[in-house]
Amino acid sequence: MQKAALAVGAVFLLVGILGFIPGITSNYDQLGAAGHHSEALLLGVFQVSILHNIVHLLFGAAGIAVARSISGSRNYLIWGGVIYLVLWLYGLFINKDSAANFVPVNTADDWLHFVLGVGMILLGVALTRDRRRDTVR
Repeated sequence: MQKAALAVGAVFLLVGILGFIPGITSNYDQLGAAGHHSEALLLGVFQVSILHNIVHLLFGAAGIAVARSISGSRNYLIWGGVIYLVLWLYGLFINKDSAANFVPVNTADDWLHFVLGVGMILLGVALTRDRRRDTVR
């Protein structure tokens, strides 16, 4: 459980860093602070902004910090997954060209958020279930 939270946190931290690197982030000269006007694309696909990158950095740092405990790791994976599913729904329902798209997100981000949300929840639940089975034996 703790290794999973640490790995997820490290990936988010890395993604946050990569969002600030020209070349890995295309249209870097169009990286905005926030909002749908930021035309920077991480890996040429995922719309990012300074705010978006900072959120990834903070979410990654949180994962690394809570990986010290099993309960913190479980909560990070499950509730973090819930947050990403909410972001997925948010991205599906907002007008991408409106001020509501302040993060910003595009269609690729939406589906990545879905995969991340489901994956994190499954990790949190599956790894907890195995732990409970081991303590019952």
